[in-house]
Amino acid sequence: MLIANSKRKENIAEYLLYMWQIEDLIRANGCDIDRIEQNVISRYDVDADTRAQIKDWYEGLIKMMQLEGTKQQGHLQINKNVIIRLNDFHNALLGSTKFPEYVAEYYKTLPYIVELRAKSGSQPAGEIETCFNALYGTLMLRLQHRELSKPTQDAVAQISRFIAKLSALYLKDEQKPIIDNDEEIV
Repeated sequence: MLIANSKRKENIAEYLLYMWQIEDLIRANGCDIDRIEQNVISRYDVDADTRAQIKDWYEGLIKMMQLEGTKQQGHLQINKNVIIRLNDFHNALLGSTKFPEYVAEYYKTLPYIVELRAKSGSQPAGEIETCFNALYGTLMLRLQHRELSKPTQDAVAQISRFIAKLSALYLKDEQKPIIDNDEEIV
């Protein structure tokens, strides 16, 4: 909760990846609040009030996972909504003439996105979600101390640059809109 709130304000991409980790952490603890309290919450060096808020946050997420059928796999709707907002923002950036650097970064990333989508055996994801799937998968491999091939490292580096640019522009837009809604879409 504390980290999620901080990340949400500072970097939407880090927030989303963190929330996906939280979903997996909850699954790893059997969606059991007592196990989460013992294995996760107890490690926070916070006062009792904050600890209770953290527990409530995890309980809320567990209930959402149960209601939404994501106890085994998939993502919570709150996290899907972030992807939807980022995808909409991405499309607005592409449709604007004000962000040529973003568009250039996108076109540098597009071959990697196409390749990842072709290799994916699962349901096709949108471009932004494909990027996040790649970043999250890489994060999981690194946590397992597994080596990444040079082509994979190159792809992830480009995807990271692209998502970083998207996140930075998204943060700017949240502070003060940067997309003119009246601008003619090219």
